[in-house]
Amino acid sequence: MDLLEYQGKGLLADFGVPTPQGEVCSEAEGVVRCAASLGFPVVLKAQVPVGGRGKAGGVRVVSSETEARSAAQEMLGMKLKGHIVRELWVEHGCDIDSEWYVSFTLDRSARKYLGMLSDKGGMDIEEVAGSHPEAISRVHIDPLHELTEQTAADWISKAKLCDRRGRPIGEEISQKLVAVLRRLFRVFVEADAELVEVNPLVLDASGALVALDAKVSLDANAGFRHPEWADLAGAAYAGSDPREALARSKGLQYVGLEGTVGIIANGAGLAMSSLDVVSQCGGAAANFLDIGGGASSAVMASALEVIMSDSNVASIFVNIFGGITRCDEVARGILGALQRVQLSTPIVLRLDGTNAREGRELLASQPHPLVFSEPTMLEAAAKAVEFASAGSGRIA
Repeated sequence: MDLLEYQGKGLLADFGVPTPQGEVCSEAEGVVRCAASLGFPVVLKAQVPVGGRGKAGGVRVVSSETEARSAAQEMLGMKLKGHIVRELWVEHGCDIDSEWYVSFTLDRSARKYLGMLSDKGGMDIEEVAGSHPEAISRVHIDPLHELTEQTAADWISKAKLCDRRGRPIGEEISQKLVAVLRRLFRVFVEADAELVEVNPLVLDASGALVALDAKVSLDANAGFRHPEWADLAGAAYAGSDPREALARSKGLQYVGLEGTVGIIANGAGLAMSSLDVVSQCGGAAANFLDIGGGASSAVMASALEVIMSDSNVASIFVNIFGGITRCDEVARGILGALQRVQLSTPIVLRLDGTNAREGRELLASQPHPLVFSEPTMLEAAAKAVEFASAGSGRIA
């Protein structure tokens, strides 16, 4: 679960990480009042659960009430990377001396936590890794241990952090940074996060360290330990893609795209391959949807309901490879789903693997005018693209 910036900053503040004073507002006049209360200049930040907001026009610096009102009116309601901006975070401007990058995540290959620290704060870490890989200092931390003062100090020394004049930071700043890094690590571990990223962590003109941004992703599998996450999720996804919101409410792994061929597959890898083969056949996928091992009638009905909520979908490609999940069970699930859902879009099925022949026979025994079966993934994708290209679309 990806938190909005203000939620992430609130979590960081709970652990003693210094963050700017600010307030979240959902209407322009509230933004103006808050900005005046904080004192100009202030920064307005669109609250959507994606990165790269600044480049997309989601961050504005304003210096007066008139500018604040105008900017707020433009930003509230705008669509930013597929999300509707419904809230703005208003915070006091910061006199920045230096900008650094810091994050904690999980390195699965090493089976350890991974910390990254760089003096290239304010840049996308992918850009830094590509153009200045030597500028990223990494540290691995055993999950059974904490980030000690000595490890943090050695990490900072290895990172060779400098101020804006290119001078190495002194002992006083280094000790402040040690404390902040250890607090951020506590957030990562104790809040059951998958990612805690501050970009930038700044040294201001007074010598204070401040987390100017906060990107926090929580591990949904730990939700049973955190009943308070229910409120966080409601706010974090308030402006999200309505298709994704519907899928989330049904427990489906779904990502909305811009094409016309709906995708249902069992397994993330097969779903990704389905997107690729649709593209290979000249079409464009409308979504990524992984039903995992669940192919019951209820799951299939939910998947079809989500996909058919997208008015751009002109055909549906169901790509199932039976392993542990048998294809005859999948076929029963599809037939059950067709009794629950009023189908208005042609479906092309590919069933392969365990009990594939039995599954196809079941579907053939109860034919539906909008359900078609093809023996291979390529043929099924081509048929789905053909329906979409021909504008078969929905049946009234």
